[in-house]
Order: sequence, then structure tokens, then C-alpha cells
Amino acid sequence: MALIARNRAKLDGLVGRLAAEGITAAAFPADVLDHDALTQALKDAATLFGGIDVLEHSPAPSIDTVALTFPSQTNPSDVQWLIDLLLYSAIAATQAVLPAMREAGAGTLLFTNGGGSVDPHPMLANANAAQGALRNWVLNLRKELDGTGIQVAHVAIDVWIGGGGPPGAPTAEAEEIAPLYWDLHTRRDQAERVFTR
Repeated sequence: MALIARNRAKLDGLVGRLAAEGITAAAFPADVLDHDALTQALKDAATLFGGIDVLEHSPAPSIDTVALTFPSQTNPSDVQWLIDLLLYSAIAATQAVLPAMREAGAGTLLFTNGGGSVDPHPMLANANAAQGALRNWVLNLRKELDGTGIQVAHVAIDVWIGGGGPPGAPTAEAEEIAPLYWDLHTRRDQAERVFTR
């Protein structure tokens, strides 16, 4: 398993936890906003592991650093950085792994988003706009790649994962959500799944 994130220490901790469970993993630090670094990290991962069978794309900003807006108060700059984070990084990551998947006639591309990508929430207007753009692109990519052996799917998570969420927000543990990804990868018959309470 190849892990990509900005924080090397966090990645090393995750690699250690996976190793303790008998899972071979390696860390590839990169910022998804730096498309060249992201592409290189994916190439390095493919070299180390002999290819990439599954790409799961799910960058998420810290809730403490996100300035959320209502639709009527949203400026272009409020959406632009989220488009960079969610959509443009997904496109860059896909471009890095798709040629080899096309050549193999197999692979899985999974893209994770918030539930507002499907059912927007007014207080999350800028985030939901970017999430909606990613969802549209993913569903369109699935249509393009239909019949190639490559599975493409969108995951919308409409709960707070773990603790520390806003008061009253529905929550779930990662272990509850994980089977959804496995189903999308193995059954390959759905374009989208929404996890909600």
C-alpha cells in the first residue's frame, strides 16, 4: 500500500501501524496541490510496488483551516482553492496512473467527497461547489472508460468520520465506511455510493 500526504511523520506512523497488521506499506510525501510532486510520488509508488492497481483519492483540509461560505456570500476565490485541492489534484493523479491501467485493461479509480457533492448544504456552499465539480468529472470519466476494464466510482461521505466533529453532526468510524470501498472495487457495478446515517 502506498500512502501519499504532506506530513511525513503522520505517514510514517500509518506505515508502522499497517506493518504491525502484516500489510506492506510505504510513505510518499507530497502535497496534492503540487501536481508535479503528486505525479512523481505516484510514479515512485508504481516503481516500488510494480504498478498501481487501485487509486483512492481523498484529500481533505483541516476543518480549522477552511473558511466556509453560504452561496450568496461566496467569492470566486472561496471556491478556487477547493477546486485546486479536490478536482485538479484528482485530474493530475488520474493522469499519472491511467496510462498503465489502460495498457493493462484493469484498475480501479475511487474518488472520495463529502455528502454535499450530492445534496448541498447552504453553509458549505464553496466546498460543495468544488465537490460537485469533482463528482461530475468522476461520473463522466466512468462513462468514458466504460468497457475498458477500469472501474471508476465516486464516494460521498455524509457523516463526520471519528470524533471532533460539530455538535449534533452524524458520525461514523472508518471501519464502518471501509466495506463500501471494497464493494466498489470488487463488484464494479456502481458509479457512486453515498454513506449516510
